[in-house]
Amino acid sequence: MEVGIVSYGGYVPHYRIKASTIARQWGADPISAPRGLNVKEKSVPSLDEDCATISVEASRQALDRSKIDPQEIGAVFVGSESHSYAVKPTGTIVGEALQATPFLFCADLEFACKAGTAGMQFCIALIKAGMIKYGCAIGADTSQGAPGDALEYTASAGGAAFIIGKQDLIAKINDTLSYTTDTPDFWRRDGAFYPQHGGRFTGEPAYFKHVFNASKALLDRLNAKPENYDYAVFHQPNGKFPLRVGKMLGFTRDQIEAGLLTPLIGNTYSGSSPLGLVAVLDVAKPGDRIFLTSYGSGAGADSFDLTVTDGILKMDRKDKLRDAIDKKEYVDYATYAKLRKKIREE
Repeated sequence: MEVGIVSYGGYVPHYRIKASTIARQWGADPISAPRGLNVKEKSVPSLDEDCATISVEASRQALDRSKIDPQEIGAVFVGSESHSYAVKPTGTIVGEALQATPFLFCADLEFACKAGTAGMQFCIALIKAGMIKYGCAIGADTSQGAPGDALEYTASAGGAAFIIGKQDLIAKINDTLSYTTDTPDFWRRDGAFYPQHGGRFTGEPAYFKHVFNASKALLDRLNAKPENYDYAVFHQPNGKFPLRVGKMLGFTRDQIEAGLLTPLIGNTYSGSSPLGLVAVLDVAKPGDRIFLTSYGSGAGADSFDLTVTDGILKMDRKDKLRDAIDKKEYVDYATYAKLRKKIREE
């Protein structure tokens, strides 16, 4: 049974803050500090934007691009580490906004930055089991970084949505594989406003071990090589990690560049690699082969092999993600602190 992506959508908030602006606020070098992460700027959600609104915007674009009756969507999964409520699902809000309720399987997912791709895997399994016709998988976040912390340069906001099915595919999902261990490189305890992380430990043995091993295992299983792919998308906690792990695997910068968004919009966490896939689908041609590996701290990685079909030519792709990224308005640190509610009473 062929299962794959029927439609897709992405959303990035309008506001931006430059990494150099954050650096100056904390007395860091406004040139070397951002350059060390390969991050120029990041998206900033407005006061009325959260995980729910971002999920709705991305999924509505995906639905509008398709010819699907929303009542045929049998499942909605929202992956995020910054859900709008501690106890209340984001997915039900999305389901109502899409008019996909009430006969709908729905669940919110959490696995740091790979919850969105986990939702894609759930949809694939439910479709192959014959339980649903279409599923909607979303990765969305309004990420947090403590004032002055390294995460503040990258923690941003955005989201991507994919409608998964077995008819009218624009990209076939050939295979997927996951690699998971208990590696506590990044966490946030209940009630804490900001997450904590293990500094350099987040690279080794966390990000690189999991992304490399998941990717290598899928390539081996498919008897494939990096040169067999036109595009490669990896999770982007910063602008350097995906380039480094891609080089370790044998991919070139040209293969990675189309989906590399972190230098411009920061790390959207669960939306990071899914948004990279959105950017690639915006420009992909029939027959193009795409390699995708997400990463979630804690830790795990999901790898995918996809082939773009002729159906992509029928898709309305005039509203490209890169165009939305270019439509922006810069804010100063004071406005950013207000929008992100960084001024808090203890």
